[in-house]
Amino acid sequence: MTNTTTRKGRGVLIASIGTAALAGLLFGFDTAVIAGVTGDLTRLYGLSPETLGVTVSAALWGTMIGAIVTGKPGDLYGSRRVLAVLGVLYVIAGLGCALVTDWYAFLAFRFACGLAIGGSSVLAPVYIAEIAPPKQRGLLVGLFQLAIVTGILVAYLSNAIVAGLVETDAWRWKLGVTAAPAILFLVLLARIPDSPRWLLTRGRDADARTALARIGLASAEAEAEIASARAAALADTGGAKLSWSRHRRPILLAILLAMFNQLAGINAVLYYLNDIFAGAGDVSPDRQAILIGCANLAFTLLGMVLIDRVGRKTLLAVGAAGMTVCLSIAAAVLFGAAGRGLLLPALVGFIAFFATSQGAVIWVYLSEIFPQAVRARGSGLGASTHWLMNAVIASIFPVMAAWSAGAPFVLFAVAMAVQCVVVLIFFPETKGVALDDMHARMETPA
Repeated sequence: MTNTTTRKGRGVLIASIGTAALAGLLFGFDTAVIAGVTGDLTRLYGLSPETLGVTVSAALWGTMIGAIVTGKPGDLYGSRRVLAVLGVLYVIAGLGCALVTDWYAFLAFRFACGLAIGGSSVLAPVYIAEIAPPKQRGLLVGLFQLAIVTGILVAYLSNAIVAGLVETDAWRWKLGVTAAPAILFLVLLARIPDSPRWLLTRGRDADARTALARIGLASAEAEAEIASARAAALADTGGAKLSWSRHRRPILLAILLAMFNQLAGINAVLYYLNDIFAGAGDVSPDRQAILIGCANLAFTLLGMVLIDRVGRKTLLAVGAAGMTVCLSIAAAVLFGAAGRGLLLPALVGFIAFFATSQGAVIWVYLSEIFPQAVRARGSGLGASTHWLMNAVIASIFPVMAAWSAGAPFVLFAVAMAVQCVVVLIFFPETKGVALDDMHARMETPA
């Protein structure tokens, strides 16, 4: 999209992007809220380290399925409409988790919550990428990641506040409050337009022109956008099928980026913060978790500022190198080779490098690298890989940590060292490239 928009149109554009980004807040809130109830669930249901891993990862297996199955409906019915269905699922899952009395029912509702998280992790960035101006796409799609880390911080704050206000069954309230932002999300979705690019793929040119006018493009600009989208569709002769032969490079990029994102250990750290910090220093685990959440938010903002200036590739490489160092220090602390006082600084440093690089880049990159006809499905492939790795690591982390507290961090540090090399060799830069030109960019050397 061009930058020349009317004031009213820019307001609709900002509202549309902000509403889609709100799905990220639900994503972060609903995934991180579990950190505040693991102790309650362990006592209530008599969980072992293995069954605690199952409990925490229940939502994550749902996210993997949600990411896999929502790509095709997103391409067929539009991101906005499928996001509305997922919003309803967020509400049901949040209330269900708060009201259940049976462990298996709890797992079922957390799995349902995961379906909503996985689907929104695919479709919200795709929607934003399709309506954002190319020169600002990294920043604007990055709002989704900003909303995620805001949701994580809100979850930590909410857990602490509820714990201070409620004496009986506080864990139910911690989980139940997640339904409130989901209801707001549903209300806002009804007020924004469908993606003009999606409308064009369905042959709805008149509706596309209306949507382009709503987000502020003049008639001539709208016609130029339509012509550009049509030319890109003609260039992609493979049509609407995601094909290994035609889309090999973006598929590999999506899988590698998603795998490395989770091999950093970010979500294992966020889900088990209270357990990692147990006995580390004079500050309570809840307060240390809030410090981590604040660092995550602050450095995500930095990443959003840098992503369209420095570029995706540079951020990924520098971030991987920094995370290797910080994770190595954390491992040394947990092996007893360094003082416990270094644990919090090491994890804050890890969060800083992750948020500025991987956190800021992943959803932007996944939403950029596939052609329009298969964008939601291609993004869904990357997202489902992300959630599969997330679920596996969240499941085995408590078991590995029970055997050796530092062992998981050695694994994470080695993975980040490998990522740094892979990014420098294989990943192309996508900064400033128009979506309609991205297919050609994927065919050029890194």
